[in-house]
Amino acid sequence: MLAWPQIMRVPFASGLLCALGLSAWLLGCGGPSYESNVYRGEGVAFRTGGLPASWRAIEVDGALLAFRNDADNATVAVNGRCGVEGDDVPLPVLTNHLFLLFTDRKLGPQRALQLDGRDALRTEMTAHLDGVPKQFVVYVLKKDSCVYDFMWIGALDAPAASLQAFERFVGGFSTQL
Repeated sequence: MLAWPQIMRVPFASGLLCALGLSAWLLGCGGPSYESNVYRGEGVAFRTGGLPASWRAIEVDGALLAFRNDADNATVAVNGRCGVEGDDVPLPVLTNHLFLLFTDRKLGPQRALQLDGRDALRTEMTAHLDGVPKQFVVYVLKKDSCVYDFMWIGALDAPAASLQAFERFVGGFSTQL
């Protein structure tokens, strides 16, 4: 288990133990954690729905969580950030920012919905990622000065079950822990 450092006052000896890596699991030092579908990181914590065992955790730059299903040729990435200046813009603008580096973008259906008691925007799109055509489904929402985005990236022929697993994963989102 990894745990993100917490801002708190600790005695010097405890801080030294963390720095040395001793008893880090006891003191919560190290990095972010994701256990029992709950993510806890610096300044952000949330719950997600589960993913089937065929999805494995991977590391992706710029994502708090990421999972890959090799058989379905699909990836899920989640990001969350709180208190960032400039995030107080409409959901379509936040969504468009996610696709700035993609080429040959073709916007599909968009719909507003409620997620964890807040307005969210679900967007479908096809675009090229490093020259390869992919399909995307993205959810973006703002809650309590935080912005959360969930992205499913799949091959154009990805099985419907892959996207359904992502929908259940997002549907379980909650900041109430």
